[in-house]
Amino acid sequence: MALRIELRASLEGIEPLSWDALAGPNDPFVEHAFLRGLETTGCVGREAGWLPVHVTAWDHERLVGALPLYAKDNSWGEFIFDFAWAHAAIQSGVAYYPKLVSMAPFTPATGKRFLVAPDVDEELVVRGLIAGARAAADEVGASSIHLLFLTEAERMRASALGLRPRLSLQFHWDDDGYSSFDDYLSRFRSRKRKQVVAERRRVAESGLEVRLIPGTELRDVEHAALKRFYRDNCFAHGSHGYLTDAFFDHVREVCADRFLLCMAFDRGVPCATSINFVKGSHLYGRYWGCGANHELLHFELCYYRLIEHAIEVGLTHFEAGAQGFHKLQRGLLPTEVHSAHWIRDPRLAGAIDSYLPREAFDVKAEIAALLPRSPFRRC
Repeated sequence: MALRIELRASLEGIEPLSWDALAGPNDPFVEHAFLRGLETTGCVGREAGWLPVHVTAWDHERLVGALPLYAKDNSWGEFIFDFAWAHAAIQSGVAYYPKLVSMAPFTPATGKRFLVAPDVDEELVVRGLIAGARAAADEVGASSIHLLFLTEAERMRASALGLRPRLSLQFHWDDDGYSSFDDYLSRFRSRKRKQVVAERRRVAESGLEVRLIPGTELRDVEHAALKRFYRDNCFAHGSHGYLTDAFFDHVREVCADRFLLCMAFDRGVPCATSINFVKGSHLYGRYWGCGANHELLHFELCYYRLIEHAIEVGLTHFEAGAQGFHKLQRGLLPTEVHSAHWIRDPRLAGAIDSYLPREAFDVKAEIAALLPRSPFRRC
């Protein structure tokens, strides 16, 4: 194989089917439509602080590998945060920005970062992609490279190639052969099961109607509502609205089959929604917003109804986003989340090298402490 590595300032000019052939069966966020949509609708770019420098690998004219990669002048929108690293660098007189980040922007979901065709020498292509990332770091003067939300296999591969592994945690749901939501709840301890039943009953008796709406069936009134809820929720929490209205328009037009809303209606009018993505056997909860506060509705739209749907249609894995210890009581369990890092400055690299094992120990200890607090009965 005659491997050629190229850096790309956008996905423009790359044939979508060729890119998507590398993406794998379960990750909607590294597909061409999602990443290119972020570029064309102003979510990423120089003004947004996410400048694409994608690494691509070619065998003659065939795309055989890719690493989605962004040059950044801040650490926002990543969810595996390194603000302390940046602060330590500044105190030491080391310029921390720009840096390079590989992930689906603003999307704390585990997935493939090394996108490799299934019929080529994977080791060769991954080495080429890492070399391309190092070349990109030299080109933009980046202090570091951060591969975020890796699969465990990719973390092991990146570590073998000299990157430093880091451990974080999220709360994920995985199917355990449940035949129904009632079967799922039957595995809970009695008190926790009664709590979920009571919470769902309160929503059912509220007079609100809850519907699951695939993106392909989304009406204009519902589409307008989800955009409004997203903006209002960002404003209410003082967070930056990373996604533009144009991006949601793009998703509806180009990748509606990956889109799933769980929306509540008050006398036929949308009043709240969770915005989710689905591909293959995986479901990803991403955004929540509401027009008025309704008690316990968040749990119904963001967890219970989605888990129920996953069981009904045979989805096996559900990620409900970053943070949130309240997820544990709904049956989402603490799960290791992997990343890998390259640091240019040897002083900063040495300090981080000594810190990462201690952080990993603390994460593992936290997971061990949280598991007995899950709602599931102890066998």
